[in-house]
Amino acid sequence: MWSPGTFLLLLLPTVLAFKPSDFKTCSQSGFCRRGRALAERSQEPSSWHSPYSIEPPELSPHQPGFTTNVHSSVYPNIKFVLDVIIHEEGIVRVRMDEENGLRKRYNEATQWALIGEPLLSDDVLWTVDSKKAKAVYGPKKDMELVVDFNPLKITLFRGGVEQVVLNGRGLLHMEHFRTKEDSKLAEHIEGEGQSVLQVNSAAWFEGDTQDAFWDETFSTWTDTKPKGPESLSLDITFPNHAHVYGIPQHATNLSLPSTTGPTARYTDPFRLYNADVFEYLADSPTSLYGSIPLMHAHSATSTVAVFNAIASETWIDIAHVEKGGVETHWISESGILDVFLLPGPTPTDVFTQYAHLTGTAPLPAHWSLGYHQCRWNYVSSDDVRGVQDRFDEDDFPVDVFWLDIEYAEDHKYFMWNKKTFPDPVEMTKDVEAVERKMVIIVDPHLKRSNDYPVYKRASELEVLVKPKNGEGEYEGWCWPGSSSWIDFFHPGSWDFWISLFKTDTIDGQWSWTESTNNVGIWNDMNEPSVFNGPEITMPKDNIHYGGWEHRDVHNINGMLFANHTFQAAEARTDPPRRPFVLTRAFYAGSQRFGAMWTGDNLGTWEHMAVGIKMVLANGVGGMPFAGSDVGGFFGNPEPEMLVRWYVVGAFSPFFRAHAHIDTKRREPYLLEEPYKSLVRDILRLRYSMLPVWYTAFRETSESGVPILRPQYVMFPEDDAGFGIDDQFYVGSSGLLVKPVTEKGVKEVSVYIAEDQVYYDYFTNQPHRPKNRQITLPANLDQIPLLIRGGSIIPTRERPRRSSPLMKHDPFTLRIALDTSGNARGEVYLDDGETYGYGKGDVVWRGFGAESTKRKGKGIGAVRISSVDLAVRTQVGAYDPKNGFARSVGDVRVEKLVVLGLGKKPLSVVLEGGSELEWEFASKDGAGVLVIKDPAVRVVDDWAVVVKLE
Repeated sequence: MWSPGTFLLLLLPTVLAFKPSDFKTCSQSGFCRRGRALAERSQEPSSWHSPYSIEPPELSPHQPGFTTNVHSSVYPNIKFVLDVIIHEEGIVRVRMDEENGLRKRYNEATQWALIGEPLLSDDVLWTVDSKKAKAVYGPKKDMELVVDFNPLKITLFRGGVEQVVLNGRGLLHMEHFRTKEDSKLAEHIEGEGQSVLQVNSAAWFEGDTQDAFWDETFSTWTDTKPKGPESLSLDITFPNHAHVYGIPQHATNLSLPSTTGPTARYTDPFRLYNADVFEYLADSPTSLYGSIPLMHAHSATSTVAVFNAIASETWIDIAHVEKGGVETHWISESGILDVFLLPGPTPTDVFTQYAHLTGTAPLPAHWSLGYHQCRWNYVSSDDVRGVQDRFDEDDFPVDVFWLDIEYAEDHKYFMWNKKTFPDPVEMTKDVEAVERKMVIIVDPHLKRSNDYPVYKRASELEVLVKPKNGEGEYEGWCWPGSSSWIDFFHPGSWDFWISLFKTDTIDGQWSWTESTNNVGIWNDMNEPSVFNGPEITMPKDNIHYGGWEHRDVHNINGMLFANHTFQAAEARTDPPRRPFVLTRAFYAGSQRFGAMWTGDNLGTWEHMAVGIKMVLANGVGGMPFAGSDVGGFFGNPEPEMLVRWYVVGAFSPFFRAHAHIDTKRREPYLLEEPYKSLVRDILRLRYSMLPVWYTAFRETSESGVPILRPQYVMFPEDDAGFGIDDQFYVGSSGLLVKPVTEKGVKEVSVYIAEDQVYYDYFTNQPHRPKNRQITLPANLDQIPLLIRGGSIIPTRERPRRSSPLMKHDPFTLRIALDTSGNARGEVYLDDGETYGYGKGDVVWRGFGAESTKRKGKGIGAVRISSVDLAVRTQVGAYDPKNGFARSVGDVRVEKLVVLGLGKKPLSVVLEGGSELEWEFASKDGAGVLVIKDPAVRVVDDWAVVVKLE
């Protein structure tokens, strides 16, 4: 008899390396094959048309939408119903479901994804004729929604131009529920000596074979498919948009390449099916750990998006067509049709519209924006203390130390291995003593052992996922060996999960008393990963709460684990404090509950490069708190690569170094010189810029606009930038970075979309683009980082061991004048821990530089000022003298650095005060003014006037 450890060792070669044979291709997936075959039949030379039509709806002119019956000429006895609703901001929702079918299709995806039912529009005018219904709406009355009755087609127009078309190619197909008897394609009817063949009238549309209708085998696993075929096919076309983005998570370009047609880069569609894919390929449409079914389409004139709220496995074909549009085909295994059309017309509008549906990323705990040090595994309490000591001895800032699975006795999460971690609370408090934090992993699989109180209680509450017969507990294999999984769709699991994280025992129930209220949580393996399951995950015919099969909810499953962990960590204290939760699996709406990372990457240049693209794509998908593991999870990167990867990490919202258990230790203090000092400088740069990052998070928490912004977001009318995904801007700060992701690079060319001056962040050298390019030196000790003219960058330049120790440090403002001599910027501050900001406990300052012209050419004077943005935007019950503002009332602005002055000033004066101390240096006509200690506080209104004549 094998022990669990022996069994796991046999499984690991399959789990710990990417093998194409472990995961399905479209040709190995029955419903994907059927969907692609449908698309192929539509291309045959014939009069192809959609079999779906609708009854003309009964409409009053100003109602927001309608409900009507849908008919299928292929199955006239099957009833479907269609809802078309126009919501505020012009968002259109299209829902279609089978009515009174043999079974119920899964219709609860939006229950988990949306923050609430979207409000209905009160600004719609409908007209109806015999062929179509048309709605006109929008502030300019330039939006039109046209619903054609026969065949059914839905088109969104702006200014008379098609934006998005549903079922324009006739690929809509909702496979209805049926019995095996009903689905016989042909039968012989015997009677009076003759045999009659019944012809299958649906063959022209559905095909003439029952392809994996009732069961399907992949490798050694058989999916029983007790409900039969229930897939959903829909074509979505963007006739006038040549670029599409989104549908994370895939290792591919930001501007998604074709999967069909003459320009196809891949042979398979993009797949959305959360999966544990170790050592994934750096260029592939293969599904990875998370799935957000949101696609943006962009052109120089408009941006639109489609959010297809489906929770089951989905394949998406993309074809870039010659006329400059994009055709997509979405093929899902189960669920209703529930599609939201986001009308834009700008990228910012689309981000905001999606955020109003699914929510935004909340303001994170400030410490979580610092540097995170992790590996599988720090092996003991003494190991953790030793790592912390070495960071301090070598002057490396760090905020967080992480523990992977080996802290847990027999991988029973929450339970410490006392042989190696005899004093977990004391160890954690030793870390916290210098204002740092611990993050500890809690995976979703529970060791099936009655001496494990978490499993025992979950079993007693009957909140574990069930096998296909709906009885008992599903048993699979993961790190502990024999395991079961909590069903977070079950309401009975929610309070139970919250209770586990309490650091005090309540009502005699076991809880994690050997922890502290400051510990962050890492939710890994929540796709879910099942070592002995099909495609290393849970069987699709497992049963969840409500009788839903796992196939119906797979892509949501991991999100609920992280969501409830976030709520549990938040509930540890009263009043609650902002928790930190990192998740590997995610879905639409996951942004409301924490951060994600790009999974088990490799230590290669290719993975470094694609990690940037993946983080950008996640931002497009509404999940901005993202990063890829510095150095790669697998492998032993050379020092040059590691230094470059630290730059990538330092310019990612989530900044963590992580490594596999079989890799060499690679903490930055172990590097030889000069690499050691280079990494120290990079970490210090990140910490100096934390005001920029935190301010950017404030903005995204309100607007949904991503923190890392690709070219098409910043310059939506510049065609040449739509495919660029190796450089990006940081929020609205004006910082533009192009990390080096190739070996041996000495210089880089940065694309600039505007006729504007940009300044080198480190040398202050101004650059004007030539042929839309700026060439920068990029030796290993140089970072291609520019400040856009017109920006003001707030930093804190004092090196500290961790970010909380910077709370009272002074600010430096870099004022990068644009070609008109103006600039603006802002800084946002709060306590970084509580939700006091919602009550107005903030400092939010706007900085400006305004120039007046002199009699001749050039600038006569520059007025640099600080104003209170919180007063102007009425943040909470805001009082400029709120408790937080008083707590940082002594924080100074210690230096102003003004870039772009053409000549030496005559005077620099604090408005209402005296002359200030300053220095001016000029080289090749590029002037830099440094104003030392202007004697102003960050919480106050003030102005400094620089006179040049």
